[in-house]
Amino acid sequence: MKAAVIGAGLAGCEAAWQLNKAGIKVDLYEMKPTKHSPAHKSDNFAELVCSNSLKAERLNSAAGLLKAEMSEFNSVCVSAAKKTAVPAGGALAVDRELFSSLITQQIKSTENINVIEKEVAELPEADVVIIAAGPLASDSLSQTIKSLCGEGLSFYDAAAPIVSADSINMEFAFTQSRYDRGGDDDYINCPMNKEEYEAFYEAIISAESAELHTFDKRKDVYEGCMPIEVLASRGKDTMRYGPLKPVGLVNPKTGHRPWANLQLRKENSQGSMYNLVGFQTNLKFAEQKRVFSMFPALHNAEFLRYGVMHRNTFINSPKLLNSDFSMRKNEKIFFAGQITGVEGYMESAAAGILAGLNAARRLKGKQTVTLPETTMMGALSRYISDETVTNFQPMGANFGVLPPLSEKIRDKSERYMALAKRSMYDLERFKGENGI
Repeated sequence: MKAAVIGAGLAGCEAAWQLNKAGIKVDLYEMKPTKHSPAHKSDNFAELVCSNSLKAERLNSAAGLLKAEMSEFNSVCVSAAKKTAVPAGGALAVDRELFSSLITQQIKSTENINVIEKEVAELPEADVVIIAAGPLASDSLSQTIKSLCGEGLSFYDAAAPIVSADSINMEFAFTQSRYDRGGDDDYINCPMNKEEYEAFYEAIISAESAELHTFDKRKDVYEGCMPIEVLASRGKDTMRYGPLKPVGLVNPKTGHRPWANLQLRKENSQGSMYNLVGFQTNLKFAEQKRVFSMFPALHNAEFLRYGVMHRNTFINSPKLLNSDFSMRKNEKIFFAGQITGVEGYMESAAAGILAGLNAARRLKGKQTVTLPETTMMGALSRYISDETVTNFQPMGANFGVLPPLSEKIRDKSERYMALAKRSMYDLERFKGENGI
C-alpha cells in the first residue's frame, strides 16, 4: 500500500502524518525549494504567509474548539503551535519560522514519509492520492486539477459576509421573493428608508478598505464581482439599481416598496446562516461590522464570516467531494486544505487530518468516516460537501455551522461553551465507536 500527498503546507503535513500513524508509506511531494509561489519565502513546510495568529485558544470560541478537536487526532500543527507559541492575549500566535521548522523536522525525520522535492504536473502513481495544493497552486498542477474536476477552479475568492440567522432582527425584516417568485422564505429582506440609505451611503464611501498583498491584486476581478464599496463610489443611487434594488418587493409592515433593500439568502440547508447577497467587499472587517450593521435588521447581527477578496484557488466541492474529502467520481483521490473551500490555517490543517485519516481507512479496507455534525470538523466537512449549497464560497470555523442546542441559552458565551462541550463529548464517543 502506498499513498501520495501533493503539497507540504499545513493540510499536506497533517494528511501525511495521519497516514504515517496508520503505518502507511507516503510520498510527500513539495515543489520548494526548487520553486516558490509568489507568497512563499521559506523552504520549510507549513509556512504561515499572512499572519502568525492561529486565532483564539479558549474552548468557547469556534477557533479554540476546532483546535481542541484537532488535538484529539494528534495534530502535528496544533502540537507545533503550542511548542512555538508567543504571547498574544487570548489568541494562539506562534513564531512563524520556529513553527514551520519544527513541523518540517518532524515530517522529514519520519520513516514512513518520503519527501520528494519536485513540482507535480501529473498525479503520481499511488493507491490513494491526496491533493493538498494551497491557494497558490502552480499553473501546471492547476491544469491537472481542472481536467480532473471537469470544471474550472475559482482563482479569486470574492465572498460576501455571512450572518447567523438567529441574530437577524425580524422586527425590521420580512421574507419574500421578488415578484413573489419562489418560496416566501427563500430570502430575508432588510429594508431601508431614504434617510437610512443616505446615511449608509455616506458611511460606505468613506469606509477603509483592506490592503491587498501583491499576489492578491487582480485587475480583472471587478468584472464579475465588483466590491459593493466600488459600486457605491460611482454614485449615490448605483447600489439601489444593483444589490439594493427594491423592485418587486412590498414591505408588509408598511404596504410600500422600500427605498432600498438588502436581500439575505440561505447559506446552508439548515438555514442557520444567511449571505448578504451582492455584498462582495474588500472593506476591513471592523468597517464591515460598523457599516453593514446600519441596516435596522442587522443592528445586532453576528457576523460568522466577513467578506473577502483575495487569490484563493478552490474547487466546487459540493459538486465534487464526499464528506470524507474523497472525490465522488474517483474515491481513490482525496482533496485537502484550502482548495476544498475551508478558510483559514487551522481549518486547512483539519481538512488534512480528515483526508489523511480517511485515505488510510480506505487503504485498509475500512469504512471512511464523517465526524458528527455537532463537531466543528464534522460540520465543516458537511458544508463543503452539501449539494444544496449554491454559489459555493469558502467557510471558516464558526458556531453557525453547528446545529443549535436543544435548550435556549441567551448568554452567548455560555451558549458557545455548551456547544463546545457537546462537540467534545460527541467526538470522544464517536472515536470510541469507530476505533479511531
